[in-house]
Amino acid sequence: MLQCYNRGCGKKFNADENTDESCCHHPGEPFFHDVYKGWLCCNKKTIDFTEFLNIKGCTLSKHSNIKPPEPVKEEKNIEIVTEVPKVERLPIKSTMERPPFNETLTKVHPVVLPALKEAIDSLIPKLKESSLSNRVETDIKIGTSCKRSGCTAVYSTETIDSECQYHSGYPVFHEGMKYWTCCQKKTSDFTAFMNQKGCSYSKHKWFSDDQNSEVVNCRYDWHQTGKDVIVAIYAKLYHYENSSIEINPIRLKVSLCFPEQNNAKFELDLELRGIIDVKKTTAKMYGTKVEIIMPKAEPGSWAKLDFPRSKQVSETVQNDVDNKGKQSDSENSDVDLDDLDPVGMGPKILNLS
Repeated sequence: MLQCYNRGCGKKFNADENTDESCCHHPGEPFFHDVYKGWLCCNKKTIDFTEFLNIKGCTLSKHSNIKPPEPVKEEKNIEIVTEVPKVERLPIKSTMERPPFNETLTKVHPVVLPALKEAIDSLIPKLKESSLSNRVETDIKIGTSCKRSGCTAVYSTETIDSECQYHSGYPVFHEGMKYWTCCQKKTSDFTAFMNQKGCSYSKHKWFSDDQNSEVVNCRYDWHQTGKDVIVAIYAKLYHYENSSIEINPIRLKVSLCFPEQNNAKFELDLELRGIIDVKKTTAKMYGTKVEIIMPKAEPGSWAKLDFPRSKQVSETVQNDVDNKGKQSDSENSDVDLDDLDPVGMGPKILNLS
C-alpha cells in the first residue's frame, strides 16, 4: 500500500486500483489570515482548526505518492554595518578666570515697590517727631561740622536748610591712588582727593550715628535657574534710601537699614560660588523682602550660594590696604590721617581745619 500525499487526502492506496476519481483533494494552497484558515482553491474558510482539517477536497484525480515540493524561503541578504557613526563633539569652553574678591564693587539701583515706599514715607515723619522730643536743634553747637563724608559745611543759621553734597561711599588708598568707591575718580594727589566734590545730595547730618545701634538678623534664601541665581532677603520696614546693594563678579554685599529700630542694620557680605554678570544684575525691594537677580556669567549649576568666609579676615585685609595707603601718603602730605575716623568699611573725614 502506498501513501497519498495530495493535500486534503492522506489515504493509502493500491497502485493497481488507482483511478481518475480515487482521490478527493485540494489542488490549491492553504491560507492562514488573522483568525481564519482555509483553501485558496475552493475559497472555504473557518476559524476552528479541526473544521479546517475536515474540509473535503474539491477536486477528483488519481492518488499520488510523490511529496509536493515545499515552498522555498527567500533568503534576505542583511548587510551588517560595522562602521561606528562619527559624533562631532562641541569644543569644551574653558572656564572663566575668577576675579579677586576685593575687586571694586558696583552699586545696584533697585526697583522700589509702592507698598514699601508708602510705608516708609509715612513712618519717617512719625520717627522725626519722636526724636525731636529727645534731641532739639538747640543741642547743636554753632560750628559743628557735617558728619557726611566729603561735606565741609559747618552748622550755622545759613546752613540749616542748605543741601548737603557728600560721598556716599568710603575712601580707598591703594598703590599710591586715592579715590572714593561711589564715584571712582582716582588721583595720586592727596590735596586733589580731599577737594573732590561729593556725588550724592541729601540733608546735612549734624549728629553721628549711635555706636550702640542694634544689629538685625534677617533670614535669607536662594535658588537658581539655568541662567540666573536669585537671592531673597526677608525683611520689613527697611529704609529703601539708606539701604544698599553692591556687587562685583564674585561678591554680594547688602546693607539694610531699619529706622524704626534706631537705624539698626542688617549686613550680608558673601563670596559667591560662581561668577555673575554685573551689568545685567537687577534688584527689587518689596514690602516683605529684597530680591536680587544675578545672571550667571558662565553656564552651570552652583552647588551652594557662597564660600564660607570669615568677616574678620575681609576687614583685616581692607585695614591692611588702608594702612599702607596712609603710610605712603603721610610722608608727602601735611594732613594728619589720624583725624579720619572709620565709619562702616572705611575712614570718614570729620574735621579738616
